[in-house]
Amino acid sequence: MPALRRGEFIALLGVAAAWPLAARAQQAAQPAKIGVLYPGLASTLTAAQSSSRPSRLSAFRDGLRAAGIREPDTVELVLRSTGGDPTQITPSAIELVERKVDVIVAVSPPAVKAARSATTTTPIVALDLESDPIGSGLIHSFSRPGGQLTGVFFDFPEFSKKWLELLKEAMPQLSSVAVLWDPATGPMQMKGVEIAGKELNIKLEIVEVPGLPTLDDAILAASGKGVDAILMLSSPVFGTNPERLAGLTVGLRLPAVTLFPDFARAGGLMAYGVDPVNIFRQGATIVAKVLRGSKPAEVPAELPTKFDLIINLKTAKRLGIAFPTSILLRADEVIE
Repeated sequence: MPALRRGEFIALLGVAAAWPLAARAQQAAQPAKIGVLYPGLASTLTAAQSSSRPSRLSAFRDGLRAAGIREPDTVELVLRSTGGDPTQITPSAIELVERKVDVIVAVSPPAVKAARSATTTTPIVALDLESDPIGSGLIHSFSRPGGQLTGVFFDFPEFSKKWLELLKEAMPQLSSVAVLWDPATGPMQMKGVEIAGKELNIKLEIVEVPGLPTLDDAILAASGKGVDAILMLSSPVFGTNPERLAGLTVGLRLPAVTLFPDFARAGGLMAYGVDPVNIFRQGATIVAKVLRGSKPAEVPAELPTKFDLIINLKTAKRLGIAFPTSILLRADEVIE
């Protein structure tokens, strides 16, 4: 009997020792959760602009698969889109934290700010095309971010000058430009465009666009100022509905330029900048590193690697603009 009790005791010890291992194995089998906090329209994430180009979300999934992470086997995407309503960003960030996601992909400065306010522990991967990440204190350096956040940043304030230069080159008589600016994106782009306006002797009319519901009124207000053209600075407000923007600007006979290539593909005059599809794919590789255990503090932040100049000649003809050969030769895509 004593020997039996000893055997039972050893067996019980074995079972007890196995419990933590079994629990860990079961936990490891659960898919990791990636929270995506997007301040624009959900359709912009999920819908492709054409059969030849993936949607932003598809590009993100492609990036994860290239890193060996597949949905739904090893990862679950938890999407939260605010539909362009800035008041929903903070509640959406809190909801992702409550869902216990393993990493938050925060798209735009307001999303980054909301995510940082909602949690001090959950890793954050920013897809931020509007902030100065070092100057604003988001990261210490690109090589070693140093906190809970890393990501892809469009840290090129000189692009503000390039946009104005393109307009001036296409329209030599250009003297005034309405600048549509989302104040939630911060001051970096605005500072750059104000400096560029002085250098190029172009009068700037600043029109604030605090959210998607105010977009139509803002463009109408810009048109009422009698400007020669419109420059839309980078913001999810402008990147979330290119067809609508193109229709409004062309309908009012206003030449317009922005960062997002889909604007020109949808009928706007021209675009110069980074394709969000590529940014989502690039961000996925950073997310994969975090999911595999790397700390955001030690995962280098990145810059975009490709820039596209898209010219829509159909729209140019409709607006009576003859693009010089110097621009057409530099274009990555010309729509005729």
